[in-house]
Amino acid sequence: METNTRLYTLNFDEVKTYLWATVFVVCNMVLPQVFHLIPQGGIMFAPLSLVILAGAYKLGWKTGLLAAVASPLVNNLVFGMPAWGVLQVMMLKLVVLALVAGLTAQYLRSVTLPLLVGVVLASEVIGGFGELLLTGGINATIQDFTIGWPGLLLQVIGTYLIIKYTK
Repeated sequence: METNTRLYTLNFDEVKTYLWATVFVVCNMVLPQVFHLIPQGGIMFAPLSLVILAGAYKLGWKTGLLAAVASPLVNNLVFGMPAWGVLQVMMLKLVVLALVAGLTAQYLRSVTLPLLVGVVLASEVIGGFGELLLTGGINATIQDFTIGWPGLLLQVIGTYLIIKYTK
C-alpha cells in the first residue's frame, strides 16, 4: 500500500515551517483533551505522537522538531500535563519521533504502512533507550507497548491516512 502523495521538506527560513508547527501545537493541545476523556486515554493513545509523526513525515523533520519541542512545553504551561517530571522524557521521545519520521520521509520519499511501522518501532526503541538513561527505569518504556499498543497502531494507520488524503 504505497501512496503517491507529496512529501515536503520545509526549512527554518520559511514562514510555512513556523505556521505549520503552530498548527501542530494547537492540534496537540486539543487532541490530548479529547483522549483524556477516555480512562488512561493519554497513556493508551499518546495523541501528541500522532500529530508529530504525521507532521514530520509530511512536512519534514524541522517542522516536526519545532512542534515536538513546543507541544509538551505549551501543554505543560496551559494544562499542567505532561507533569513536570515526565516533560523531559516526553520531549525526548517526540524529538526522536520527529527526526526519525522526517529523515525517513526525506530520504525514502515514499510512505507505506510497513515503512511507518518501522519508523514508529525505531522511534520507540531509540526513545526507550533515552528514557532508560534519563530515568533509570524501564517500566514506562515497556508500558508504551503493553498499554500503549492502541496508540502505536493509531499512529501508523492515522499517519498513513493523513498523508494519503492531504496534498
